[in-house]
Amino acid sequence: MPTLLKRFQEDRSVNGFKSSSSSVDWLGREMLEMRLRDKVEHDEGRDSEPDIIDGVGAEAGHVIRTTIGGRNGQSRQTVSYIAEHVVGTGSFGVVVQAKCRETGEIVAIKKVLQDKRYKNRELQIMQMLDHPNIVALKHCFFSTTDKEELYLNLVLEYVPETVHRIARTYSRSNQRMPLIYVKLYTYQEKEVIKARMRYVGRLPIYTTALVSVTVTSSLKTYCFNSKLSIIQVNPSTHQLKLCDFGSAKVLVKGEPNVSYICSRYYRAPELIFGATEYTTAIDIWSTGCVMAELLLGQPLFPGESGVDQLVEIIKVLGTPTREEIKCMNPNYTEFKFPQIKPHPWHKVFQKRLPPEAVDLVCRFFQYSPNLRCTALEACIHPFFDELRDPATRLPNGRPLPPLFNFKPQELSGIPTDIVNRLIPDYARKQNLFMALHT
Repeated sequence: MPTLLKRFQEDRSVNGFKSSSSSVDWLGREMLEMRLRDKVEHDEGRDSEPDIIDGVGAEAGHVIRTTIGGRNGQSRQTVSYIAEHVVGTGSFGVVVQAKCRETGEIVAIKKVLQDKRYKNRELQIMQMLDHPNIVALKHCFFSTTDKEELYLNLVLEYVPETVHRIARTYSRSNQRMPLIYVKLYTYQEKEVIKARMRYVGRLPIYTTALVSVTVTSSLKTYCFNSKLSIIQVNPSTHQLKLCDFGSAKVLVKGEPNVSYICSRYYRAPELIFGATEYTTAIDIWSTGCVMAELLLGQPLFPGESGVDQLVEIIKVLGTPTREEIKCMNPNYTEFKFPQIKPHPWHKVFQKRLPPEAVDLVCRFFQYSPNLRCTALEACIHPFFDELRDPATRLPNGRPLPPLFNFKPQELSGIPTDIVNRLIPDYARKQNLFMALHT
């Protein structure tokens, strides 16, 4: 806690915030008593029927063999992959770029150690999702090692770049990411959120990027982890793909959830307050964090712990009111926080931004989950009007990636006037033409 207070007093360069010593001490004492969540807890997952093969290595040249097919009358066939190199590692396991011997196709194989006490949710969710902004699951298999460890191997569509690496390139060269890319990446994230809300028997599904269309219906919804490193992008077309569903969960009304979810920098305040009955509004907050990071070139709320994360948020948004705290977690309404004023957004970004960009950021960052904009409301926001202009092109002169090819079930239940604002006239005509000729 002394380190936290020292950092709080040091006037972080991100937003130039300063506060009085008494306010800092008070905030520190109050938050020290709060059971803020910053540790991993086990949670259940989902399982599937495994195809077991012998140990899978990540070393270059290692050959991975498995079988596919064998269902619905299909014949089983052997598929071989040659591992080329590791493209990502983490607490989840390792991701290897590999080449299919039979077809020459390049794929990504995500290898995840399985805890036999829990079912795997990621596999189940990926099998249910089908969306152009979600990395395609080609097939999967399980493998074992000499130590009798069980690994799930997801064979995925390979996408060569990530938004994190693109953003880092601009940041290191002290350049601002072109606003068209910020719009494209944020919009497609929202699209995924909306799309996931509608898939699989019309369950609402959300993720942390705004990518899909809001869907009415069922009590179930998916919540996802979000950070720039798991948002993949085709560097030529700039079509975005979400690839990590390890933290995804179907939300059931009235069913408690763990509050440790989502990477810290992108974690909504209700999660920091230990809420266990949250909604997909946590994904909207995360999307705001992604957008702000693209605009700033660095995370907006770079907390070093759960408590520190809350401090970073308060330094920008100001002290939450009692009513806002109640909306996040009713158990903390009696805590008294120092009255810290919100920091003006134009000083936070310290750059000239269109007023629509600032307005959208404000709609993402509301303490009360119910006051945050929905994914659909975000998609029809004026900030994205440029994407609906048929004359808009990428900086390389290419047309924009597909943004409006919604499926009928994605638009079901949405008022016509909203659909007209969401999908530009030229795109509606294109969609109608494609429907008539397929």
